[in-house]
Amino acid sequence: MGDHRPDLPGDVLSAAGLGAEEEAAYRLLVRTAEVEVAELAGELGVADEAARRALGSLLAKGLARAVPGENDTFTAVAPDVALAARLHRRQEEVDRARQAVEQLTGEYLAHSRRREAAQLIEVVSSRAVLREQLRLMQDNARHEVVSLCRAGHVAMTSQENTEELAALRRGVGFRVLYERALLEEPGMLVNLAEGITLGEQARAFPELPVRMMIADGELGVLPLVQHTGGLTQLTAALVRPSSLLDALKALFESLWERATPVSLTTPGSPLDADHLYLLSLLLAGVPDKSIATQLKVSQRTVQRRITHLMERAGAQTRMQLAWHAARENWL
Repeated sequence: MGDHRPDLPGDVLSAAGLGAEEEAAYRLLVRTAEVEVAELAGELGVADEAARRALGSLLAKGLARAVPGENDTFTAVAPDVALAARLHRRQEEVDRARQAVEQLTGEYLAHSRRREAAQLIEVVSSRAVLREQLRLMQDNARHEVVSLCRAGHVAMTSQENTEELAALRRGVGFRVLYERALLEEPGMLVNLAEGITLGEQARAFPELPVRMMIADGELGVLPLVQHTGGLTQLTAALVRPSSLLDALKALFESLWERATPVSLTTPGSPLDADHLYLLSLLLAGVPDKSIATQLKVSQRTVQRRITHLMERAGAQTRMQLAWHAARENWL
């Protein structure tokens, strides 16, 4: 049956319109000069009827052809000829569908602006729906997402929010303001560092008044009840362009200006990433013990590094260290 090379993972040709049975048959044809139906069935471990059905589908899609003068013998059409054309057609279909979605979105937004004020706010009463809305907001964001993140998750934890990391990788900006207590939750500091490494701008604030996310300045979401008291359902609002959304954006900017930056790198700062991150967390009010536990170092190591920073700043107290860091633009 010829030379068997390692196969790629199955179903990778589904984008070209091939099912698993068709793909297996086509791969076998590619590896052989020609094959009979019975031989194909034996290699695939299926009945002759199933092999003949798969071959018929490949013939119809232009991926296989009968060998002239040979009864029930078939060979593959070259992949770069047969599959490239199919993929090109699929891509054209995807492009047309994307254009249609953009057009429909434009029409929807144009219509939504003409809605009555009561329709500018949509209430959702399900954690699952809220989680999906947060996912879609980040997946569809084009420019920037801003968030106020309080301690104690409602729809998902920060570690579960993989959509932010994907959006950061494609160039969407993120400004995230974290409540200090949230930074003390297990796993948060490692997760935060990963986001900052990918481009997230992060700041910390002692206590935030509300949870909130706004995407591209056009759609906001926030829970209407901060504490559900153990209830399985919660109530949240989706806020579209309106004076209310403008007020929410102004609230974010006001808190952002007053918050403490959390950084790994700062242009012109003499500190390396580890010491800069430690200083950021220290000035944000995260306790030494919490920093040590989450970063998997001893509390003594954390205190030794803080002492090093104080000596470098010529500070006798942590308050003096904070003053020096602000004056010298260490953060």
